[in-house]
Amino acid sequence: METLKVCPSTLHPGYETYSTTALRHLFYGRKVSHQLNFSLSEAHKEQRKQLKENRTKISISGVQEKYSLKLNKRTLELTDAMGEYILKPIPKDLENVAFVPANEHLTMQIAAQVYKMDVAKNALIFFSDGELAYITKRFDVMPDGKRCLKEDFASLLQKTSETDGKNFKYEGSYDKMANTIDKLLPAPMIAKENLFKQIVFNYLFGNGDAHLKNFSVVDYYQDGLYQLSPAYDLICTRLHIDDSDFALHDGLYENDFKHPSYAHYGFYGYDDLYDFGLKIGLLPKRISGFMQNFLAHDQKVVSLIARSFLSEELKEHYEQLYLDKLKRLKTSLAGKIA
Repeated sequence: METLKVCPSTLHPGYETYSTTALRHLFYGRKVSHQLNFSLSEAHKEQRKQLKENRTKISISGVQEKYSLKLNKRTLELTDAMGEYILKPIPKDLENVAFVPANEHLTMQIAAQVYKMDVAKNALIFFSDGELAYITKRFDVMPDGKRCLKEDFASLLQKTSETDGKNFKYEGSYDKMANTIDKLLPAPMIAKENLFKQIVFNYLFGNGDAHLKNFSVVDYYQDGLYQLSPAYDLICTRLHIDDSDFALHDGLYENDFKHPSYAHYGFYGYDDLYDFGLKIGLLPKRISGFMQNFLAHDQKVVSLIARSFLSEELKEHYEQLYLDKLKRLKTSLAGKIA
């Protein structure tokens, strides 16, 4: 494995391992190595039985193996129990498959660093043989090991394979999710604002896998005060498959409503997302502020892409996909935005 030049979590330059900021956020300040003491094949052997029972299909990877890790002093170890971390190795059967971990890591870091979104803490990590993997800290496990209550939106909307078929997690619309927040959460406006930001971000960065199971609510103290969870599984799926702008089959609206802007341009622009915010009950001033934030900071995004662990070719592709979507997001029937 080559010597690192950036922190494999924050992507800040001048580090050959995790920065102090990354160690504080991910590992309680402990000096944890960016290299695991086992290989993927060793992990697979040790957890073969667990993987057979707990494999989860996702659209961009066919079968995505996930491993549970715990932190023992300064060492990350495999565990059969509910660990503090989820380890995701390189999946199978995709274009540019070797860079799936780097893609997810970059996309999550852009959300956190550039747009100040609440996301699950994450980093890249290396197996003992140098193979790259993605690691994320579970937000539903407290520091004392106690598990929080967590429900994804497939569960909240009562979508199952029995009720809606094998693609149940894609059946629905984002306004239906917002309606569910209004009905179930004690502070719906905050949750809907965070949902809105995730939806705009996913559109801007080409995440076509933002389905119902990739949004959750969490009750940290088991007191019934659920809130929208930190964002997770943010990735530019367009680097690996040719998918749609929105993962849910009905898109933004139930009954497949299309805004006049979409009808005119043939793609989602500023007006579509702005009016979606209005439809789910957000205040106009707040929507404008969120949208302006996403229309700005292109140089920060480009800088993070350049420091990422993607190949040079994929860095260019990722940047171009982002800039194309940014141009679309600036398009309005009222004229150019920003």
